[in-house]
Amino acid sequence: MTEEKKTKKVQDENTKETKKQAKKENNKHVINIKVEGKEWEEALEKTFEKKNKNVTIDGFRKGKAPRSIYEKKYGKESLFFDAADEVLQDSFKQAMKENENLIPIVQPKVELKSIDENHVEFVFTIITQPEIKIKKYKGLKVTKEEKKVTKEEIEHEIGHLLERYAEVVVKENQVVENTNTAVIDFEGFKDGVAFDGGKGENYSLEIGSNTFIPGFEEQLIGMKSGEEKEIEVTFPEEYPAEDLKGQKVTFKVKVHEVKEKVNRELDKDFFEDLGMEGVDSKEKLESEIEASIKAQKDADAENTYIDTLLRKVGEQTEVDIPEELVEEEVDRMIARFEEQLKMQGVNLDMYYQFTKMTEKDLRNQMEKEAFEHVLYRMMMEEIIKLEKIEVTEEEVKNEKEELMKKYQMTEEDLTNAFGGLEMIKYDLEMRKVIDFLKEANK
Repeated sequence: MTEEKKTKKVQDENTKETKKQAKKENNKHVINIKVEGKEWEEALEKTFEKKNKNVTIDGFRKGKAPRSIYEKKYGKESLFFDAADEVLQDSFKQAMKENENLIPIVQPKVELKSIDENHVEFVFTIITQPEIKIKKYKGLKVTKEEKKVTKEEIEHEIGHLLERYAEVVVKENQVVENTNTAVIDFEGFKDGVAFDGGKGENYSLEIGSNTFIPGFEEQLIGMKSGEEKEIEVTFPEEYPAEDLKGQKVTFKVKVHEVKEKVNRELDKDFFEDLGMEGVDSKEKLESEIEASIKAQKDADAENTYIDTLLRKVGEQTEVDIPEELVEEEVDRMIARFEEQLKMQGVNLDMYYQFTKMTEKDLRNQMEKEAFEHVLYRMMMEEIIKLEKIEVTEEEVKNEKEELMKKYQMTEEDLTNAFGGLEMIKYDLEMRKVIDFLKEANK
C-alpha cells in the first residue's frame, strides 16, 4: 500500500463523521446515525468550552482550567449529553439527506442508542404515509333520516320556558316544602368545634336540588320562618376534605324566609320577559320552538349521516395505521379538550381529580375516536387523489374573506387561528369529498 493510500485510509477511519444504517418495517423507517472521530471530538470540545466558563476549579481562574483538569474533577461523561445535543440536529439532517425519499407524517422520534468518549449513536424512527386501499366508496346506499317535530316536544319545551321564567315569591304560610327555596343561616360543628367552610348567612337553598350534604335538605322540610334547629348529617366517604370525609357533624340552622315558584302564564308579560323578536302569542311561540327543534334535529341527522357514510367507507378500506399517528391525534384531542375545560374555569388536573381518572384513562377513552379520525382523514385524502378533487385559488380567497367577515378577524388573526391558507384549502377539500360521497352513495 502506498503512503498516500495509507494516509487516506487513516484519515477515513479517524475523521469518519457518520455511519448510517436504515431498515424499514412497513411504513416505519429506523435509521441509525453514528457520530465519531473529528466531529464528535469537536462537539466535546465545544461543550467543554461552554461548561468551563461557569465553573471554578482550585488553582485556576474561572473558566481557565484546562480540559484534562476539568475532566478529572467532573468526569469525561459530564460532557457527553450536551455534546450529543450539539450534533443531534446535523445528525437528523444527515439522516434525511441520505433518505430524501422519506416524508414524515408525524414528528420523528429519536433515541440515544450509545454514547462514550469516542462516539454517539442515535436511532431515528421516521413514520411515512402507509399504503391505503379503498375497495369501494361508491354505491353504498347511505341516506339521511328525515326528522319531524312532535306536538309533545313543542309542549315540553314550552313547559321548560315557563319553569325557567317562573317567579320566586315569598310563601304565605312560610313552611318549607320540597322545591321551595329556604333562606337560611347555618354553621357546622364536628365534635362541638366549628369547621372551616361550614358557615353561611342568608343562603338561598332550593330544597330538592341536592346541592348540600345528603340528608341536610330533607331535614329542613317542615321548618317555619324564624325557626332554629340542629341537623345531624354524615359527610360522604368521597368528600374531598380529609378531616370530614365519612364524619358525623351537626349543623345549627335558622330559617329566615321561605319562597316558592309561581308558574307563569302565556300572557303579555311572559312574552315581554321572553324577549323573542316577533313572538307575542302561543301560536308564534310554538312556531319558533318547532323551527328551533327542527334545526337541531336536522343538524344531528346530518352529523349521523356523515358519520355513517364514513364508517361504511371505512369498512371497505384496508390500511395499516401506525400507532404513532393515533397517539398524535390523541394529543390534539386532549389539547382541544383542555381548551374547552379552560372556558369553564377548569384545568386538566382538576378534571382528573373530579372524575377520579388519570391521563392514561383519558387517553384510552379517546383512542377509538382518534383512530377513526385518522382513518377517515386518510380515506378522504385518498379519494381526493382518485377523483382528482381540486380547490381553486378563487375558492380559497372567497372562503378566507367569508371567515374574516364571520369572525370579525384580520387576515393575520385568521392565519394564526386557522393555520394559514393551506389549512383553509384543506378544509375545503374535505368538504368537497363529503359532498362527493353524499352524491355517490345515495
